[in-house]
Amino acid sequence: MRVAVSSLGPTLDDRVDEHFGRAMWFVVADTDRDGLEAIDNAANRNALQGAGIASAELISEQGVAAVITGHLGPKAFSALGAAGIPGYDGAGMTVRAALVAFAAGDLGALDEAGEAHSG
Repeated sequence: MRVAVSSLGPTLDDRVDEHFGRAMWFVVADTDRDGLEAIDNAANRNALQGAGIASAELISEQGVAAVITGHLGPKAFSALGAAGIPGYDGAGMTVRAALVAFAAGDLGALDEAGEAHSG
């Protein structure tokens, strides 16, 4: 299974970025193959508008089955939902700890959108 984590940096030891659409990085982990890919989200992070939707599209193109982040704005929440990608709350954790907690079923689902953030 491929899981995307919004992150403040490109490694497992970086903290989960609390914002999804304007996340610094996305760390995509393949839990079946122990693979890891870091994606710089600079284009969306610096966008004047539409960061949530664009980040959701970027992540959807990666074939992920779930997203771990701290916050999903309304547009990102809707776009991920339309793609069938659930979100989970990893706020305050490192990417590594969030992935371990996800695998153990210990992360809460983000079942409603939070407030929108602008750039």
